Amino acid sequence: MSRRELIQGNEACARGALKAGVRFCAGYPITPSTDVVEFLAQELPKVGGRFIQMEDEIASMGAVLGASVMGVKAMTVTSGPGFDLMQENIAFGAMAQLPCVVVNVQRSGPSTGGATLPAQGDLIQAKYGTSGDSPRIVLYPNSVEEIYRLTVKAFNYAEQYMTPVILLMDEIIGHMREDVDLEAIDVGEIVERRRTNIPPSEYRPYEADETGIPILMPFGSGYRYVVQGMHHDVYGMPNLSAANVEATIYQINSKIDRHKEEIWLWEEKETEDADILLVAVGCVSRSALEVVEQARKRGLKVGLFRPITIWPFPEEPLSQVLARVKAVIVPEMNWGQLIHKVKEVKPDRVAAVPINKYDGTLIMPEEILKVVEEVK
Repeated sequence: MSRRELIQGNEACARGALKAGVRFCAGYPITPSTDVVEFLAQELPKVGGRFIQMEDEIASMGAVLGASVMGVKAMTVTSGPGFDLMQENIAFGAMAQLPCVVVNVQRSGPSTGGATLPAQGDLIQAKYGTSGDSPRIVLYPNSVEEIYRLTVKAFNYAEQYMTPVILLMDEIIGHMREDVDLEAIDVGEIVERRRTNIPPSEYRPYEADETGIPILMPFGSGYRYVVQGMHHDVYGMPNLSAANVEATIYQINSKIDRHKEEIWLWEEKETEDADILLVAVGCVSRSALEVVEQARKRGLKVGLFRPITIWPFPEEPLSQVLARVKAVIVPEMNWGQLIHKVKEVKPDRVAAVPINKYDGTLIMPEEILKVVEEVK
């Protein structure tokens, strides 16, 4: 029997996390993400988990990494300025290769900005907000159902590739409600962290196998090693020799690069014969899809490419579509971020047209359609 419910995006995120097996969440209330932690604070104790409201986002991210070291699936939830504060510990998680999920429900910034206003200003920060070269997997859903599925996917990626994974949302899809049956959604296999049978005396935690991914046994399981943020050897001990520094940076980045085709997720609509391509993410992609439908009725060959995995960016799939079009339009609710990646991928002959809106309101279909009419 169908169990369809009118569910908010933020609640779908929390329920997806529970489906994935999260057992620890630390966070600090911040609009527009607080609904996620409120739901988890209520539901985690029912499944043997814990939620802790920390004093700030720095402490929240630190607590999540501590839970991850213990082998627990852990997450935190934030927005805007809270995401700023988490960057150092996200980098620590990347360097120490500690899996966790960070949910960022974007709002208008910078700084405190507009707490209740939607925006898409954290696309670049999600990848490049930390110091140094570190990997990041970033997913961006555009519906309540997809929020649920991608939250599970985020935990799967974190555990599989031993790295922090960021789930980007925006205020609109976080607070949007849709009629869905979450129990009927097939989320596939739930990935658990790998374990080893190597005796503790022979265990080298950061010695990656052929996958390039280490196996970190939970603290308290009889395996002892050092977890810290410096360049380190296979035992986790600091080692700043040139060869070891290079090996450390190579390991944490190449494990994502070599598996990027398995990580890429994207959606195409009406791209086979498109003359004009729209590239959009999150809430704006919903407006863009409406434009595709309206434009087709007018005889305009417009298609949509929606990156779902934002980082690593699906360059090759997008480049294949761009090779066939005459122009690409990139609507986004910021000063201009996604378009830079599109420009890197597109052929020189293809015009790239930005639509940037940063007043805290959604880019409506008619605004995109107007530009389509001008470009055709």
